[in-house]
Amino acid sequence: MRSHHDMGGLPAGKVDRSEHDYAEWERRVDAMAVLLGRKRRLTVDERRRAIEALTPQAYDALSYYERWVVALGQTLIQRGLITSAELAKKMLQVEDRGQG
Repeated sequence: MRSHHDMGGLPAGKVDRSEHDYAEWERRVDAMAVLLGRKRRLTVDERRRAIEALTPQAYDALSYYERWVVALGQTLIQRGLITSAELAKKMLQVEDRGQG
């Protein structure tokens, strides 16, 4: 059975191959993924598995890098490198910075 995210061979419309600017937060997410990989704290396969485990509703609602953020957080929690409470605290701090 095909998972929700698996679009291989299905019509999905045209792919926009033009260059585009990335938002600063997207660059940071990409950098975090690279650094975590270099430090052997996270693998591409773990990130992919976490993204593929998203519910269809979450997968469709999130952008490409938003899926990465969720996957990074979930994997770090599963590996015991951070707790969900630590992640929630940091998310509140970041949110407060954006409103200040």
